[in-house]
Amino acid sequence: MASMATHLITGAGSGIGAAVARRLHARGDELVLHARDAGRAKELGAAYPGAKTLVGDLADPDKLSWAFSHQSLPDRVDSLLHIAGVVDLGRVGELTPKSWRHQLNVNLIAPAELTRHFLPQLRLAQGHVLFVNSGAGLSAGADWSAYAASKHGLKALADSLRHEEHGNGVRVTSVYPGRTASPMQAKVHQQEGKPYDASKWIDPESVATTILTALDLPRDAEVNDLTVRPGR
Repeated sequence: MASMATHLITGAGSGIGAAVARRLHARGDELVLHARDAGRAKELGAAYPGAKTLVGDLADPDKLSWAFSHQSLPDRVDSLLHIAGVVDLGRVGELTPKSWRHQLNVNLIAPAELTRHFLPQLRLAQGHVLFVNSGAGLSAGADWSAYAASKHGLKALADSLRHEEHGNGVRVTSVYPGRTASPMQAKVHQQEGKPYDASKWIDPESVATTILTALDLPRDAEVNDLTVRPGR
């Protein structure tokens, strides 16, 4: 990754995304932080002085292109980091179309649309697209159908994009973290009806370390898929 690289990050407000944003900001890289609305953008701008923000609702991917057309966009994108995600557990016999659409929109369709929108900048920079997937993107259990379907789809998106863009010098990585201590994990435990103990799960900083390792790898190599599991 070039010095003073520009990174476009979704999900920088908490969990893994916040850990990655802090690390990249601390080393002096330029950040473009996606936010769902102007209020969230103001919060992110205050948390990361000097960072730029980009507003658009991932839950409504049809309107992302319109939203971006009214904002100043980066001329160069060295990495596009898809870290935002939502989860809503439920059995197939109980999940509504609204729940399916929300998870598919945020976890799959919006990343595809963001990638489409910024591919010209990524090609110019011979940049990196990194998808933070999930263990559920490799194996689905009871109550995880909609979330896992969105993450299985995200794996397919990454795999296809890798084949399509390899000749343009764009690297594509999927990271599959196990359960990570974050607000999302707290919500999952609440939905499962289980007590939440953050100390039992992966620290977001550990996942951030794996992400930066993939980003900083010399150009002679590429990490395609990286699985991270709790170590205790």
